[in-house]
Amino acid sequence: MELMEKTLKERWADLLKEQPKTRIRNAAELLGATELELLTTRGEDEVVFLKPSFIEILKSISSLGHVMALTRNDSVVHEVKGEYDKPEFNGPMVGMFLGEWIDLRIFFSVWKYALAVSEGDRKSIQFFDKSGNAIHKIYLTEQSNESAYQELVSSFKSNDRSVVLEDVAAAPVFSNPESVDTTDFKQGWLGMKDTHEFFGLVKKHNLSRQDALRNAPEGEFAVAVKSEAVAAMLKACSDKKVPIMSFVGNHGIIQIFSGEINRIIEMDEWLNVMDPRFNLHIKSESLAEVWVVRKPSVDGIVTSLECFDSKGELIVQFFGERKPGIPELEGWREIVRNIQDASKV
Repeated sequence: MELMEKTLKERWADLLKEQPKTRIRNAAELLGATELELLTTRGEDEVVFLKPSFIEILKSISSLGHVMALTRNDSVVHEVKGEYDKPEFNGPMVGMFLGEWIDLRIFFSVWKYALAVSEGDRKSIQFFDKSGNAIHKIYLTEQSNESAYQELVSSFKSNDRSVVLEDVAAAPVFSNPESVDTTDFKQGWLGMKDTHEFFGLVKKHNLSRQDALRNAPEGEFAVAVKSEAVAAMLKACSDKKVPIMSFVGNHGIIQIFSGEINRIIEMDEWLNVMDPRFNLHIKSESLAEVWVVRKPSVDGIVTSLECFDSKGELIVQFFGERKPGIPELEGWREIVRNIQDASKV
């Protein structure tokens, strides 16, 4: 008699016996599954499916108090502790949280599943896309209101545990740098009044973000630097107490941290910020291209460090901390200038 093929649950259990510290995202990759598929192998005592009432769930998160927000892509993990304050929802597809610590831009069109997950004493609310990939996770901390969490789970619990995954391939980025009107593009760049105009400018000229940087106006508006520039920047900002903004996202959300950073640790393949309220983990080998980018605005030049993986995906962006109406920090400009001079490609 042939041996029956092991179930996904059994294969996951075997993997954890061999590699007990394997995180669920890595386990899913090793097992040829998604995080969501792995979670469906757990019983209802560990995983509760919630109704896909994403806006209502997020509005209720503030009742939990102090939590940890986690957003990641394949290369970067971004974790911030705080409260889900100042929500804004502009229709059913776009939302924001503008709290002092937790700062989010949300795109609901790809959201499909919500789960409450218990891993021993560690409890969380997790959101997944149509393909079963994690978009955003909210973890309770020692300061969280656990009774409010239980009430939230009870209120939004769904009896439907079915999962139908869609193979949603990323839309190809069309870029045609050979036919771009470089004069018009450069004039558009130099004429920007707000950095948010950059997305529309790139789209208008049918360019990928990287091709846009390669066609930047003369005058160091976009300068390629070595990947080591990221670690050098983080360490310099830590040493000089220059506050930064760090943007990390995926196709369903962007998470932003603003403030000072202190403890920078390079460990194995990871470059880390390990502070009490903010953790950032960058897979160093994923830093395929790093650019210093300067964009005009009504408040003067705004300088960023933009990091891309080998597929051309923007995996993390850094700015000096700033608010609209306030010029960029001179300390940030000086740090980026020094790093650019030392690590220009």
